Amino acid sequence: MTLSSQTPRPVIALVGPTASGKSALGIELALRFSGEIINCDSVQVYREIEIATAKIPFHERRGVPHHLLDFVPPKVNYTAGQWARATKQVIAEIEARGRLALIVGGTGFYLRALRQPFFPSPPTDEALRRRLTVVRERRGAEHLHKLLRRLDPNSAARLHVRDWSRVQRALEVRLQTGRPLSAQQPARAAASPSGARVYIVALAPPRPELYARINDRAEDHFRAGLVEEVQQLLAKGVPATSNALGAHGYRRVVEFLSGARDLASAIEQTKLDVRHYAKRQLTWFRREPNVHWFEGFGDDPQVQRRVIAHVAAVIRGE
Repeated sequence: MTLSSQTPRPVIALVGPTASGKSALGIELALRFSGEIINCDSVQVYREIEIATAKIPFHERRGVPHHLLDFVPPKVNYTAGQWARATKQVIAEIEARGRLALIVGGTGFYLRALRQPFFPSPPTDEALRRRLTVVRERRGAEHLHKLLRRLDPNSAARLHVRDWSRVQRALEVRLQTGRPLSAQQPARAAASPSGARVYIVALAPPRPELYARINDRAEDHFRAGLVEEVQQLLAKGVPATSNALGAHGYRRVVEFLSGARDLASAIEQTKLDVRHYAKRQLTWFRREPNVHWFEGFGDDPQVQRRVIAHVAAVIRGE
């Protein structure tokens, strides 16, 4: 199905927790509706960060073009604002070809940046980030959240204590600008035309089965050479404090290689981290407006049929 250039197109966003089968379902939707996929995973944007990212292999993409995937050097700290700006451009290019833009991934912060553009935040102060990272590593994410409660209580109230990357960024903004992030965020720009057309479809698999998949996948990643991958990245000069190596799995391997924990602990803590992350993803998307939920996994043919029928109706304007 190729969309008419005269028809206002929805931009379909397929979201859900990690390990819920989004990639498989995204491929099916792209094949059915002549679509192209835009990655919405904050770790899959990085090159050389492979094993624990669950990037869909090239041979499994079945000819479907993928964008904003595997293109950022791992030393670069890529931001949600950069992703949103790039995504608007890619959507325009996809639609100029008469095809459907499909955003696929579980990073809700990226998608919110597209739908509700951020205020112009200051560039990252790498020295300040390193100091806060040292504090977090020595005293824990809870201590960062405690600092934020004192400096910006409104931001602290809406950020989970384990959401350390966003807590840390809120602290950076407060310390760099002298003003709380919560006081600056109301100065958002209006949503772009493409951001305003995003239609969100979300997967909600049964929690026990999802957690079992997460546990199995974590063990697979360690067996596949995750420790060796991190060793190679560190040897190439990728900072241990980079966003890329702060991702789930990678962070615990860095701790193992530094002697902060043993291998068994790194594996078990990774499982726990990812299970907590999946829970936070579900909570995040349940708080977002106008999300259309489907129970089950995206690689289940019955779920695929239901979602395809729903998206077909959305495209028809029903």
